[in-house]
Amino acid sequence: MVAVAGKLKVTWVRSTIGHKAAARGTIRALGLHRLHQTVEIADTPMMRGMLRRVAFLLDVEEPGGAKAAKEEDSK
Repeated sequence: MVAVAGKLKVTWVRSTIGHKAAARGTIRALGLHRLHQTVEIADTPMMRGMLRRVAFLLDVEEPGGAKAAKEEDSK
């Protein structure tokens, strides 16, 4: 039986001006094109890794409305 991956709501909240091209590329790869845009992405380890790389530019929520715990807070 295959488990269905959950979804995450990702909002781009800080500009990439002055940040490395890799950060801008990761934002684009997440499907974000404009500041304050929100997209819903699959909750997979690959996406979690991408979110971790640009966490300082994003706001991540679980679809139920609860904010996703930041990796630094849980350690």
